[in-house]
Amino acid sequence: VIRVPRNLQKRVDTVQQTRGKNKISTIKAGKLLIQSRNPSLNQSAGYILGKFEQPALCSKGWKHNKSFGDHFTINNVAAVAPFVVQRDTDQLTFQQGLVDALHTMDVTRPTTVQQECIPKVMKGHNLLCAAETGSGKTLGYLLPVVHRLQADGAREVHDGDANTVRAVVLVPSRELAEQVAAVSRTLCAPFGFLTRTLGGGRGVGHIKGVFRRNQPDVLVATPGALVKALRRRCLDLSRLNFFVVDEADTMFDPSFSEMLEEILHYADISRNPRETRGLGHKAQLLVVGATFPGGVGDVLSRVTDLGSVVVVRSKMLHFLMPHVKQTFLKVKGADKILELHQALKRLQQEKGGGAVLVFCNKSATVNWLGYMLEEMGVGHLRLQGEMPAAVRAGVFRSFQKGTADVLVCTDIGSRGLDTAAVRLVVNYDCPESHADYIHRAGRVGRAGGPADVEVLSFVCHPWDVELVQKIETAARRRSCLPGMKSVISEPKPEEM
Repeated sequence: VIRVPRNLQKRVDTVQQTRGKNKISTIKAGKLLIQSRNPSLNQSAGYILGKFEQPALCSKGWKHNKSFGDHFTINNVAAVAPFVVQRDTDQLTFQQGLVDALHTMDVTRPTTVQQECIPKVMKGHNLLCAAETGSGKTLGYLLPVVHRLQADGAREVHDGDANTVRAVVLVPSRELAEQVAAVSRTLCAPFGFLTRTLGGGRGVGHIKGVFRRNQPDVLVATPGALVKALRRRCLDLSRLNFFVVDEADTMFDPSFSEMLEEILHYADISRNPRETRGLGHKAQLLVVGATFPGGVGDVLSRVTDLGSVVVVRSKMLHFLMPHVKQTFLKVKGADKILELHQALKRLQQEKGGGAVLVFCNKSATVNWLGYMLEEMGVGHLRLQGEMPAAVRAGVFRSFQKGTADVLVCTDIGSRGLDTAAVRLVVNYDCPESHADYIHRAGRVGRAGGPADVEVLSFVCHPWDVELVQKIETAARRRSCLPGMKSVISEPKPEEM
């Protein structure tokens, strides 16, 4: 016989009677932020979770086998992107040639990031800019760079040194290099500045050919190719005006950081704005990315003073974009291809079609999925890292021109590439980290792109569920994704 104290029994009875009566309702009048298959788990856009209130997650039981077929949606609660401002670019003091070039590109208003970064670059500050994808970071650094190059005088004659480049933009992939170079050529055309790309995969002969005649004013390069060129003394960075590191979270990753550090040592990086002007000037350092780079403090402390680096962080850094609809579907691995086919059909029926990006985690999955789509009669292109560099560049250009509506790719297609025409992103394989999710989701909802866009993610494995639960929690709390760097960490002291 188990004897229960009378007072304890009364407390248990009271809790059982009141359970459910005092449950806080997360439903209010108006639009839903979280829309679940189970209506009791919906959350209104007007409801704010308490500081210590634990959210009831739609994905809570998704590790169970019976959860297949469940789904929830994070609705778009904002009509326009949060980085668009109502101000004309004419109010920014650029050379007239740049203003005309912007008008030809249909750019009439600066984004928030451009508004914050451009004046600081004009003043000569070393800059670290971390802002959401699609917010106009490329123009944010190219505009002041070209303006300053022109303001400092038309192409400088460097005392007979023919191997001096005035601005270097370092990017992780050749596709991104071609894209950045295309924007640079448009901006440089009124002033006669020359832009060239230096990418890997073409051998030493191609690298030497880039610098053989008509040295470029602006060089857009990948790390491996630039290291080869520097080791063979094809160019000199000692008199550089600007050194730009784009897609910083990738460039400061261990796979690139050693090459990046070696390249930075060839350049003479300034420690304050005064050193970027006049004779004997040093290079101004600009670091930009969509997620805050983790090892930036360790690398930059060896080439410049961290205290001189001005940090620009957007308010929505590491947040889910409020103007992009995001749907998560718990599905069996064998059913993903059918769900993808249904999603493509819905896009065609409801929105009249549009460009689609399908992300896979492995090159083999890209190839297999491509064969399956061929069997279904779905026209598509494939992009993955095992392809030759020249083929990859051609594939992405074809996709941008609209040769095919569907591009099946690995994460190589998620870093920095301008996909303004894309209406749907499908995570066929769930991304492996929050940073990967931010980059993939950032392929839609970009400045100048369509408004009605969506991200669809297939969730299969237990480790996928853990990632989705953190994303859902961040959405319900309207907070940034956990575990993301938001400050420059000081380098650790070396042990003796």
